Amino acid sequence: MGRILIVALLITAVVAGGAIYYLQEYAYYEEVPASGTEDVRLTTREGEVVALPHTGFEGIDADSSPIRYRACFTVDAAQDLSGYEPYEAAEPLVGPRWFDCYDADAIGAALEEGSARALLSVENISYGIDRVVAIADDGRGWVWHQINRCGAEVFDGHPAPDGCPPVPEGVARQ
Repeated sequence: MGRILIVALLITAVVAGGAIYYLQEYAYYEEVPASGTEDVRLTTREGEVVALPHTGFEGIDADSSPIRYRACFTVDAAQDLSGYEPYEAAEPLVGPRWFDCYDADAIGAALEEGSARALLSVENISYGIDRVVAIADDGRGWVWHQINRCGAEVFDGHPAPDGCPPVPEGVARQ
């Protein structure tokens, strides 16, 4: 009887583990079709959001979380990026392994060593979430969503810090 119970527990554990892996790695993600020049946007130092000319856009997103957006693209390596707003606290978020063009560890290393720079795409694309773009010296680019300082406080159940926009009705506070 004990062996049957152990086998049942092992089978349950394997099935549950497989389901969790599938849900984290594959479920919910959908391809973001390239729609043209508006796929990659940057905020200028004057605060205007403008389209960035690019090629080879690939993107994924999921409705299950506002920070599951990931994208890759290419720009002309000679492109002058000095007129765009830098993003100081960029931390590329890990994406699913099957989305080959996006490697958070490699992007983070490139940002640290200075062979890529992070720029603000759209601040508060949804409340507390910024869209961040990183562009490497060779013209490869990546996009992800990242929780900003306003979102970090509000999502932790605290009031919005000074300088943050008002919290919209229905934004989850944990």
